[in-house]
Amino acid sequence: MYNLLVTARRGAWDQPFYEFDKSRFLEYTAESVSEAFKSLTPSLIDLLKSYPCIFAYEGDDQDIRIGNLTSIKERGRKLLIEFEFDQDIPPIPFSDIEPIAPLLDIRDWEINRTHWAVKDEDLFGRLLTAGLLSDVKIKAPEKQEKPPTKRSTAPKVSTVQGFIGKVLSSERDGDLEVFYRGHSNKNKYKLEPSLFRKDDDGNYFYLENEHILYRELLVSNSADFQSDVYTLDKLVRMQHYSLPTRLLDITSNPLIALYFACKSAPHEDGEVITFTMPRTEVKYFDSDVASCISNLARLPKGEKDKISFEIDDFNGQNSVKRLIHFIKEEKPYFEPKIVPDDLRKIVCVKGKQSNDRISSQSGAFLLYGLDAVMDEEGTPDISVTRITVDNKGKILKELDLLNINESTVFPYIENSAKYVAEKYKFNKTLQRTSR
Repeated sequence: MYNLLVTARRGAWDQPFYEFDKSRFLEYTAESVSEAFKSLTPSLIDLLKSYPCIFAYEGDDQDIRIGNLTSIKERGRKLLIEFEFDQDIPPIPFSDIEPIAPLLDIRDWEINRTHWAVKDEDLFGRLLTAGLLSDVKIKAPEKQEKPPTKRSTAPKVSTVQGFIGKVLSSERDGDLEVFYRGHSNKNKYKLEPSLFRKDDDGNYFYLENEHILYRELLVSNSADFQSDVYTLDKLVRMQHYSLPTRLLDITSNPLIALYFACKSAPHEDGEVITFTMPRTEVKYFDSDVASCISNLARLPKGEKDKISFEIDDFNGQNSVKRLIHFIKEEKPYFEPKIVPDDLRKIVCVKGKQSNDRISSQSGAFLLYGLDAVMDEEGTPDISVTRITVDNKGKILKELDLLNINESTVFPYIENSAKYVAEKYKFNKTLQRTSR
C-alpha cells in the first residue's frame, strides 16, 4: 500500500505541509480501499501515515519525491497533511517512473489531476525491481496492514411494522425536514449520483463526458424538453429517463424508500437512509444556487478542472464566466457573481412535479456540486442515519397491502399491466390449498 499525492501548485512540496480538498481524497483508488477510508478514524489515520508516499506534481516533466506523512487533520472541507521526504532517496524523474506506472496503479491522465490516491501496490518492491532504488536504508515497514472491513451498527428490521416503529421513534424538530432513500444492497450502493459512479478500480464511468451526455440527449429528444425552463428541469427529466446526472433521488415518503430497499437483490440486506436537514436549507426548482450547480452539466470537464477556489477574483476566471453565461440564459437577471462555496455544495432540491413518477414517489433530489462528496455519515448540514432491511419478500407483501407496489410506484400502464398479470397468475400451490 502507498499514498500517491499529486498537486498542480508548483513548489508546494517545498513546504512541510499541504491542504487537499476532501473531494480529491481517494480519487483513482480501488473501490474496496476507498470504502474503507471513507471515514478517517484515528486508527485509519495512523494506518495512512504508515504507508510510504509519492509526492508528485501535475505533468510528466517533474521529479517525484518519496517520503511519508507525519500528520493528517480534517479541517472542514480540507485535509491538512504534514510530511517529510526520505532523505536517503533522491528525487526521481517521473519519466523513469512512467514505464512502470501500470504496475504502481498510476492510470492514464492521473498525473494531470490534483488528488490523493491510496494504492494497493508495493511501492518499494516495484521501485527496487525497476532498478530505481537500492535496497539500503529503505524505511518501509516489514508488513503493511490493509484497511479493515467496516461493520454496520445500523438497527435491522424485517417487517413494515418494525420499520415504521423505527421511523416514528426518531425525534424531530419542527424546523427540520426529513427525506429517505432505499438501497437494495447496503454493501454495494453509496450516497453518490449515477454520474459519479466508478468501476471497481476507481475509474469514473461517465463524469468525464457529462457535458456530452447532456447535449446528446437534448439533440436526440429535443421535443421532450421544450417545456423545461431551467437546466435543473432538464436534469430531472434526464434522470427520469435514466441518464447519469448529478442528481440523487430521495423521497419524503419512508415507505417508498422501503419499497426500493426491497424490490431487488432478494438475498442481500437492503437499507433505508434517512436525511435530516434544516428546512431553510431545502431549495426549490428556481433557486439561484440550484441554477449554479445544475449548469455545471454544460461545462466541459477540462473547464471545470480549471476552476480555482483559492484565488480572490473567483468570478474573473474564464470557466466561471462561461458558467455564468449559461445561468443567464435561463435567468437574465442573475447577477454575474457566484459565491464560490455554493458551487461545491450538496443541496436538497424540490423540483417540479413534472411527471407521474416524481409525484407518486414523493420525489425530491440531492444536487451535487463540483467535486462534492457526501460523507456516508452525513455532513454539517445533512444528518444521515440508516436502517438495515432483511426478509424482503415478506415486507413487499406487507407493502402491497398498503397499496405500495410496482403499479403505484411506477404509474405507467406497462407496469400496471405487469403487476396485475403477476398478481393474478395461476399458481398450482395456491389452487390446491384453496380446495
